[in-house]
Amino acid sequence: MNFDQYLDQVFVHEDDILKMVKAGIVERGMPAIFVPTVTGAALNWLIQVSGSRDVLEIGALGGYSGIWLARALPAGGTLTSLELRPDYRDVALANLTRAGFKDRVAYRVGPAAESLAQLEDEGRTFDFFFIDADKDNYPIYLDYAVRLARPGAIITADNTLQGGRVLDPEITSPAVEAIRAFNQHAADHPRLQSLILPIGDGLTVARVVS
Repeated sequence: MNFDQYLDQVFVHEDDILKMVKAGIVERGMPAIFVPTVTGAALNWLIQVSGSRDVLEIGALGGYSGIWLARALPAGGTLTSLELRPDYRDVALANLTRAGFKDRVAYRVGPAAESLAQLEDEGRTFDFFFIDADKDNYPIYLDYAVRLARPGAIITADNTLQGGRVLDPEITSPAVEAIRAFNQHAADHPRLQSLILPIGDGLTVARVVS
């Protein structure tokens, strides 16, 4: 039993809806790259303890992480989710609807950087961010998140250990280099207090301090 399995067994309880969503994603032939259960639970906990009301998710896939996020929202809270593919958006919306959150989630389809630019032009702001999309653009997404953040907002990002590949200097693939740049940017950014939680494939957590 590894650390994540221990956490899942003792602290985290995945219910039938979440299990059904994961199974449905696999049955449809979509990539089985939904967040680990412990990561979903950590996101849910972070939203609750931070008192976040408006959440921005970058990368919806089939809605598994979206359910974890939406379940943490207070009354009147909202989830805005960005997804590149309309077919994946349709699956995510169906799953969020099944979970009871149809009226609390809004999807935008297209390249995430374009959707983020639109949100910035509209003057939208958020107090919680979850980044889980194409790794090459993580540094861009971080910059947008800081600009779209309210004071005290929390910015999170999944897969920031890349299976430990970020620790090996001989691995220089574009995705790994982008995640290294993302982590360094989060660590050095003058407006952020950041760290990595070693759960799942690494969850970078940053707080906007000014």
